[in-house]
Amino acid sequence: MNGFLNQLSLVGDWLTSSQQWHGPDGIPHRLLEHLTYSGLSLLFAALIGLSLGLLVGHTGRGAFAVASVANLARAVPTFGLVVLVVTLAGLSTAPVLVALTALAVPPILINTFEGIRGVDPDARDAARGMGMTGWEVLLKAEVPMALPLILLGLRVAAIQVVATATVAAYPGLGGLGRFIVDGLARNDYELVIGGSAVVVLLALVVQAVFTALRRVVVSPGLRAPASGP
Repeated sequence: MNGFLNQLSLVGDWLTSSQQWHGPDGIPHRLLEHLTYSGLSLLFAALIGLSLGLLVGHTGRGAFAVASVANLARAVPTFGLVVLVVTLAGLSTAPVLVALTALAVPPILINTFEGIRGVDPDARDAARGMGMTGWEVLLKAEVPMALPLILLGLRVAAIQVVATATVAAYPGLGGLGRFIVDGLARNDYELVIGGSAVVVLLALVVQAVFTALRRVVVSPGLRAPASGP
């Protein structure tokens, strides 16, 4: 127990040291790199996952193909994909973005598809009875009712990306993973634990942001059914 408390004290000292908050190796700079990788990857994944999920969920066509591709993407190891793309394309941010995007697409795609497909058929019929076009039914009836599951998929993807973006450090790039990789190389476990703590705190912030967003944009009557992990 004393050893654990001593580690916490060392990490606290590391986090509050002014040295960790300045320069290219400081927490703000590494955090900005981490957020850049994570944000771009999540944006690309959202564009792919939401578009396909909405289209397939609304039309009902290609459901088996979507599920198969999503499950295949889940089975691809992120670190292995980074190494493979670095080997083929050279050292750049592209391998990290490709790997993180591949990681984030499945939860967004599956939750969007399931959310749209699970909309009450009577609600669709009522929307069509009001004279709505197919796209209006999708945007004004199906999406609002599927929003809890859609946000859940985005939240899961965001947390996974933030936690996994540490792989950017392995091929020599930056981000919060730099603390972990450099700490392991130097046997500096204070640096490893400190960097890990920052990643965990960032993931908790992302969780809080999506929880607040859900309270704002989702109708109170639709919140309970999608209170997923």
